[in-house]
Amino acid sequence: MATRSERAPDLWPKVSREGEEAHGMANAADDRRPKYQRIADTLREAIRSGEYGPGDRLPGENDLMATHGVARMTACQALSVLRDEGVAEARKGAGVFVREFRPLRRRGIQRLARQQWGNGRSIWSADIEDRSLDVDQVTVSEEAAPDGVAAVLDLADGETVCVRRRRFVLDGKPVLLATSYLPAALVAGSAITQEDTGKGGTYARLAELGHGPVHFREEIRSRMPSKAEASQLSVAAGTPVILICRTAFTDEGRAVEINEMTLDAASYVLEYDFDA
Repeated sequence: MATRSERAPDLWPKVSREGEEAHGMANAADDRRPKYQRIADTLREAIRSGEYGPGDRLPGENDLMATHGVARMTACQALSVLRDEGVAEARKGAGVFVREFRPLRRRGIQRLARQQWGNGRSIWSADIEDRSLDVDQVTVSEEAAPDGVAAVLDLADGETVCVRRRRFVLDGKPVLLATSYLPAALVAGSAITQEDTGKGGTYARLAELGHGPVHFREEIRSRMPSKAEASQLSVAAGTPVILICRTAFTDEGRAVEINEMTLDAASYVLEYDFDA
């Protein structure tokens, strides 16, 4: 019998199809949708059905104009909808293609289990399976703590934080920007202050220092990216980002790390699997 985690990957397509079917029924009764939206829906269904597969070129503006009898702007808007959703991507001088990148399933609970990082594995290994992950643009510095960070970490006036900034690239596609804040005095002299924190990462090193996390809190919201974020994540205009702020606590309830993450929304499925 398959476990819950083994069944989980099938849930997202099922939910998506049901949502599309409901959307389709509503559309049948309401043709007041803008023409560009109707064209986008038609293309999306063609992708879902397999008429256009990953890497295939979608009909261009001229094709859509001729097929649907619309103006160029309408055809352009239809393709923009699919690009903004992360379904398609534009290639300069070549056209618009079905996106080949497979969304990353972020297993929010399993990845933070102590048996994960406590045994020397990266928390990312719970998400990426056999895919290629690179961490670049890594910087580590000691800085004054931002007010909000200082309050959560319960730092005294003048206390500094160790700041770790990273970009995560999956299968050649930037998917996540992360900035971690830890009390500088707590991690001084440890591998946490180096670019490579070693097996098990930051949480394993905190455990070696006697401050291993036993509880995590994640807060999630979304917004449009800043210009700098859009550039670092290589996202198309109009693609939102997901913001996750995670705080790690010790057994005594002390906050020892704040990790502010910015995710390309089109690259992720957020999965939380837990018992009632």
